[in-house]
Amino acid sequence: MFTIMSADEAVKLIKDNACIGLNAFHAVGNPEALHEALEKRISENAHPWNISIVCAAGFGTWENDTFVETYADSGAIKKVLCGHYSSMPVIEKCISQNKMEAYNMPMGTIAHCIRAAASGKDWYFTKVGLNTFIDPRLEGPALNEISKEEYVKYLLIDGEEYLAYKTPKIDVALLRGTKVDPNGNISFKKEYLTIDALAMAQTAKRNGGIVIVQVDEVSNNFERPINVVIPGMLVDVVVVSNEKQLAAREKTYNPSLSGDIHVPLSHMNYWLNKITESKPIKNKKKEEYSEIIAKRAVKEIKPGDNVNIGIGIPGAVGKYAAKTGLIKDLNLTVESGGVGGLPAPGTSFGATIGADMLCSMSSQFDFYEGGGLDICFMGALEIDSHGNVNSHKIEGKLAGIGGFTNITVSTKKVVFCLSFTAKGLEVEEKQGKINIKREGKLTKIKKDVSSISFCAKNALERGQEVIYVTERCVFKLTESGLKLIEVFPGIREKEDIRDILDFEV
Repeated sequence: MFTIMSADEAVKLIKDNACIGLNAFHAVGNPEALHEALEKRISENAHPWNISIVCAAGFGTWENDTFVETYADSGAIKKVLCGHYSSMPVIEKCISQNKMEAYNMPMGTIAHCIRAAASGKDWYFTKVGLNTFIDPRLEGPALNEISKEEYVKYLLIDGEEYLAYKTPKIDVALLRGTKVDPNGNISFKKEYLTIDALAMAQTAKRNGGIVIVQVDEVSNNFERPINVVIPGMLVDVVVVSNEKQLAAREKTYNPSLSGDIHVPLSHMNYWLNKITESKPIKNKKKEEYSEIIAKRAVKEIKPGDNVNIGIGIPGAVGKYAAKTGLIKDLNLTVESGGVGGLPAPGTSFGATIGADMLCSMSSQFDFYEGGGLDICFMGALEIDSHGNVNSHKIEGKLAGIGGFTNITVSTKKVVFCLSFTAKGLEVEEKQGKINIKREGKLTKIKKDVSSISFCAKNALERGQEVIYVTERCVFKLTESGLKLIEVFPGIREKEDIRDILDFEV
């Protein structure tokens, strides 16, 4: 039977050396009251200590005073395993200073590992990650010198290559829902996502652990069974937030993200403009070349396509589709579980404006890895002459792989969206012509990438179509590497493209 406690009482149940499973997608789903209580207890009592945190996505907001970031540099955290790191600047700094172990694996694979752990599996087998940095034959998932645990193994079974991922042993699941009924059943009526709440709770219980759920209200009424996400038999502790918790770092509750209101396609742009921007602050220069890239990239879509749109520059593709009405021809999806509608930007990234359906994250990745996507739009930190892509780290800056590898592994057409150069690039479009007003100091297209997130060899073997859209030209992946297939009006092919590259294309 579940017990209602304060957040301060609940976190006292977390013991030293515990592995905490956090069901969050950046700001969305993060149980803020529990983090505040944990920070307080750690600062006052130095407990719990030597804790590990497992989260399929990332769990920060690009700020250093929210959620786990408030106690990340206390010394209490021994290890972190998650898919995305750039939203957590304090944790990223601790990793670079070897203050905590850290491992980066594909978001969808971690979600599948959590689900596999719920059924008692110690390892999860998949082809996702082969010939990328995750593959132990290349680099492996460890992010610094003190990270020695073997999380990924390379295997050859009946002549087929696989990677085996170790599943997590979660002692405490920290979750968030909207309402608890008299039997402890948790519904998510006001939430923007379920992420993998059920699998996380099952995994903790299977490991003999405890499940703590932060909710907005206690109800005397029973919810319809179909609306219950976590059954009461899995719930140990319920924490009722003192204030109305928001499903993301928004100023007000957004009914378009929970599905409380229906959002017609004609109103997507209105609700898009109501979303709070996150730390990657609006940058006018970046918006200009992102718009150019988006306008060209969106031409790759065919009516009826199942689509995924990544964060960063690719996000402009979704905005452009909403603004121009192209969204009516698409089936947009978000890796966190949204189907239909429009991916939300900013602090609500991971949520969906006007979704038709919200599923678990592991189910969404089942669809992606099974080849359900017709096209995806992904960002890139750098690409190389062979067509390989690095999207997870560059020049000591760690972004994390996120769902990138799971999304691109089986999608029929992969469109990478990136600027040709960075650090100072200024571009304008006038009368259909592109003018490079100021060239960036860093070239993002080079002979060899520093680390591989997307393996071109794998894509060629699978027969995928891969193109790379910049603000000045388009490349295509061929058997002989990158091929320049389009130069935009106003761009000088020799001076603005070929002379900048350190290889022949």
